[in-house]
Order: sequence, then C-alpha cells, then structure tokens
Amino acid sequence: MRKMTWFLVILLVLSITLTGCRRQQGQASDGTVRIALLMRNLEEQFLMDYATNVRTLAAQRGVELNVQDARRDAQTQLTQVETLLNQGYRHFVIIPDDGALSDQMNRMIHEQGGSASYSNTQPTASSLKIGPLFFFASSPEFVGGRIQGQLIADYFDANPDRAPGSVLNMILINGQMGHPAQVNRRAGLLHELAARNYTVNIVAEGSSPNWAPDQANELMNAWIAAFRGQFNVVAAQNDGMALGAVQAMIQNGLVKDDISDGTRITVPILGIDATGDAIASMRRNELYATVLQDAVGQSAAAFDVVYQVATGTYRPGNAAGGTPAANAVIDEPPANDASIIGQCYLVPFVAVDKNSDFYINY
Repeated sequence: MRKMTWFLVILLVLSITLTGCRRQQGQASDGTVRIALLMRNLEEQFLMDYATNVRTLAAQRGVELNVQDARRDAQTQLTQVETLLNQGYRHFVIIPDDGALSDQMNRMIHEQGGSASYSNTQPTASSLKIGPLFFFASSPEFVGGRIQGQLIADYFDANPDRAPGSVLNMILINGQMGHPAQVNRRAGLLHELAARNYTVNIVAEGSSPNWAPDQANELMNAWIAAFRGQFNVVAAQNDGMALGAVQAMIQNGLVKDDISDGTRITVPILGIDATGDAIASMRRNELYATVLQDAVGQSAAAFDVVYQVATGTYRPGNAAGGTPAANAVIDEPPANDASIIGQCYLVPFVAVDKNSDFYINY
C-alpha cells in the first residue's frame, strides 16, 4: 500500500512538472498563448498596417501579444529575441531588420523549443532548415517588380506617343540598397520591361535608405532641377517614396489638366504596397498605379502558423491565414529550396490600377 502511495505521489509530481514545461512553451500560467511580434520599425505604412492586423488577430484569439520595435537596428532586434525568450516567449512573428541574422535568432528560439515566422525581409534558407517550425510568410519581390513593369508597359502601350520608339527614360527610386526587396523589385521591373520590348534608359537613380517619403521628395526635387523634361516615367519601390515623388512634381508645377491617361502629373508615377494613402492619391489622379503587397495576407499567414504551433494544431502542409503552404519552388530565395518549400507561405502581389477590383472596392 505504501509503495502504491509513493508511486501516485511520483506520478503527481511528474504531471505537475510536465504541465509546467508545457506552459513554458509560449503560454502564461493560466494557459494564455503568448506571441511576440518583432518589427524592424513601425514607421513605414506597410509595417504599421502589418502590425495593426497582428494586433487585431491576437485580440480575436485571446493571445497575449508583445510588440517590439527594433527602430532599424539589427542588434537591438537580437537582444529583443534573447530578452523575450528569457521572459518565457517561445513563438515569434518577425520582420527582421537584417535577414542574415535569422540564423542566429532561430538557433536561440529552437533551443527553447519555439517557432518563428518571417515576413517582408527574407530570412536565409539555412535559418529555416534549423527546424520544421520556422516559416516564411511573404510575397516574392521579383514578382512585385514584374507587376510594376507590367503596369508601366500597359500605360505606354495605351499612350505610345509618350514613349517614342518604345524608349522609357526612367527615374528609379530604390529603397534601402542591398535589401532583398530593393534588389529583386528592381530586377523584376527591368526584366518585365525588356520582355515587353521596351528600352529602358535610367536617367537618374537613387536610394531612400529608410524607404521614406521625405527622402524621396528631396531626391526628386534635385532630379527635376537637373533633368526636367528628360524623363517620362518614375518608378518607386514603395508607395511612400512614390508619394514623395508625386509631391515634388506638384511643387515644381509638373501637372496638367488632361487626366485622360489616368494622372494629372505630367509623367506616370508608380509605387508598390497599395497603402491607403496611395489609393487616396490615385483617387486624386496623382499616383498612377501601385502593386498590392498584402500586409493583411502576409501578417495573417505569419501569425496563424505560429499560433497553430503554440496551440498544438500545426501539421506540415497546413494552410495559414487562408494562404496554402507552397508546394513548388520559385526562383527567389528562400522559396527556391525544395527542402523547405512546405515552410513557405507565398502571398501574391496584385496589380492595382483604376480598373482593378482592389481599387474599386477599397
């Protein structure tokens, strides 16, 4: 009888210990799921929209959400991961300041039995190979650039007199140089225009390191002073920079009364993201077009897949936030690696002009 009593006591202790361990895997003592959202910054409109949707999803599901802003500092973000792990967080949604540091972050998270999903800035393929509970929920940037190219080609196909000889004299406003979005959007844009038989002369090209409207506005004012009348299209790698360029054109009187081509600016200006401010500018016949980078779709997929892991419902191949797990490789990392393709959720870019459903229904 005494042996049986001791046996039951041991079972009870083990049960309490195991329950405590389970709670430590990203849950509070009352069983509440805890997820951390790590943002490279909370100043860009796309990133603010992304964070807003994660907050909404967390509230709907009763998740304890901890939001951290790295303020464009990669080392700060690494410290945030370490601190949150020490506080008992195990499940992370991350827009990294530097995708190269995803290996280090994932090793720390993996050691604690956690999970992480990355959006917008690509993690390395090797970081996803650290374990099956690391994910990429984003949009292929090369495709986003190609769609911007399609919109430009469609405009000049309809207005051939504005590009004699199918020659585009382009001003190109990049985001942070070397960022995967900057590299791949530029490559996709130029690839598509070449495929559509346009010759591209880059009249001026520069970078807004913070992807910011004010920086783009300064660049555009300088280029207008130097190259007025020598360019026929402006492509910016996000909407904020495109709107900075729009403002510079207006400030310099480069507007027209005829809006039959879809814009009152003398040349079409295009962005990427399809933010609310961009749509409002299109309604004023200023910004010509944009490309939807779906902040809601990306954040829903990223949040849902780690929520599934946290609640024990994740199975390889599960859809996340309405986006299916990828089953075929693409040309862009990390989704070009067949060994981790099932850990990727590819949210499509969508062309947004005045005939698009997104614009009409916004």
